[in-house]
Amino acid sequence: MTSVVFMGTPAFAAPILEGLINADYDVKAVVTQPDRYTGRKRVLTASPVKQMAQKYDIPVLQPEKISGSEEMQKIIELAPDLIVTAAFGQFLPMKLIEAAKIGAINVHGSLLPKYRGGAPVQYAIMNGEQKTGVTIIYMVKKMDAGDMLAQAEMPIKKDDDTASIFSKMSILGRDTLLEMLPDLISGKLKATPQDETQVVFSPTIKPEEETLSLDMTAQQIDWKVRALRPAPGAYFADFKGKRTKLWDVEPVEMKSEFEPGVVAHVTKHELYLTAADHTVYRINVLQPAGKPKLKITDYLNGVGQGLKVGQKVIVDDKQNQ
Repeated sequence: MTSVVFMGTPAFAAPILEGLINADYDVKAVVTQPDRYTGRKRVLTASPVKQMAQKYDIPVLQPEKISGSEEMQKIIELAPDLIVTAAFGQFLPMKLIEAAKIGAINVHGSLLPKYRGGAPVQYAIMNGEQKTGVTIIYMVKKMDAGDMLAQAEMPIKKDDDTASIFSKMSILGRDTLLEMLPDLISGKLKATPQDETQVVFSPTIKPEEETLSLDMTAQQIDWKVRALRPAPGAYFADFKGKRTKLWDVEPVEMKSEFEPGVVAHVTKHELYLTAADHTVYRINVLQPAGKPKLKITDYLNGVGQGLKVGQKVIVDDKQNQ
């Protein structure tokens, strides 16, 4: 039986771990991030991967930092045939990568060499990609740069957000991994180097990159809102004087004579705003600072009462500088 040490943290990785277990791979240990405090009540919560490991009584290691840790030494002593990682969240030292007899491999959430880094799904949606997928690679010292062992595509639909893509992608990753592992283990599988001329990076989203701006078209606003949903959310810094997150918007087939940030159409149940290039989008769900998420009807009956066509409601940060 092929022995495996599995390393991963979020919900994306949990089905991949369970797939290995159900396919009768000998999962010797699971390595995941330490429990974290989550939510407003600050509840100490185990990662989805830890919860999955506990379901099957698999030993769990949780180093704050894997490099040089006691946990790393334990993994090396286990001498697994394979180390399999999926969104683990830390770089692996070469000493650990080399401890795997067959190899250390990573299930990465993009069609490499496009979108190396920590936010591949977010950037794929934000950039308006029509498809994404998973790539299984050998792990090397350079981030997401290893030779490719398998790749599988999936479409990005117009209503997909980061949550829905990760949910579907985790199943695609599981199935692709299980399909290619027998050939990898037997030595039949040949790896393909990545084309370095096609590399695109997707670094972790920084707080300042969560902002929406008036130079974005309706489609670009929709892409960014979906890319940053369910967290952390995309916002206008000054929407009727308040920082306001947009959670659900929809580009509409109309043009507006107004400048960006102006009401193009409003009823008791609808609010359309003008974006760049005279494009228009409908807001379905938004959240002014200090308020819960509001469906647009509730917003227009409350905080947003009295809005009129032609009224400017958004002031861009750039105009305040």
